[in-house]
Amino acid sequence: MAEKTPHQNVSFASAGGEAHGYLALPASGQGPGVIVIQEWWGLTDHIRDVADRLAAEGFVALAPDLYGGWITHDGKEAGKMMSKLPEEEGARLLAGAVDYLLASDAVTSSTVGAIGFCMGGGFVLALAAQQGDRIGAAVPFYGVGQAVPDSYTGVRAVVQGHYGEQDSSYPAEKARAQEEQIRRESGAKVEFFYYDAPHAFHNDENPQGNYRPEEAKLAWERSVSCLKANVK
Repeated sequence: MAEKTPHQNVSFASAGGEAHGYLALPASGQGPGVIVIQEWWGLTDHIRDVADRLAAEGFVALAPDLYGGWITHDGKEAGKMMSKLPEEEGARLLAGAVDYLLASDAVTSSTVGAIGFCMGGGFVLALAAQQGDRIGAAVPFYGVGQAVPDSYTGVRAVVQGHYGEQDSSYPAEKARAQEEQIRRESGAKVEFFYYDAPHAFHNDENPQGNYRPEEAKLAWERSVSCLKANVK
């Protein structure tokens, strides 16, 4: 069982207003900054747990609440909420999270990392394209939705993707095409991993039963290594 980490709900300036999120700190109180971006279900206990796990690895992890407190476990409702959050709005809100971390005394890095799942995986790529060299590592898990950007010319981060060969929401052939597009347009270091698994295989609370523990463990280990190597 992971060591308990200090955590708190925080507010930060974003997109001309105030945004909220869940902040998990390492035992030392300081570390490199990482943004954790939610799935279409909202800022669930699972996403908070991901932030806690990153804090246990030494990161200052901030999970912004993109839905303003709304959470669901119904796929139709989640799809409606995702459709109401266009890339531009979500990326602006997440830009405030980048500003918050880089201004924090708890953050020791000059860049931040970004890791996200499902809709959040799309927003990881959008944020990396928007923020350029302020993002040290971008780690999308099976990114889908309108958050997936059309262009990756602004990406400067190392990109490590995790996608399922059995993913019907974002088929592997689309992920492979995306991998090549990012590499071609950004010139950044890009590496995608493909797993014998369906969509959302990392989520151990997934209401659709797609969790695959072995694949999730391997993807997590790779992700943590990528973040540690590139967020400085």
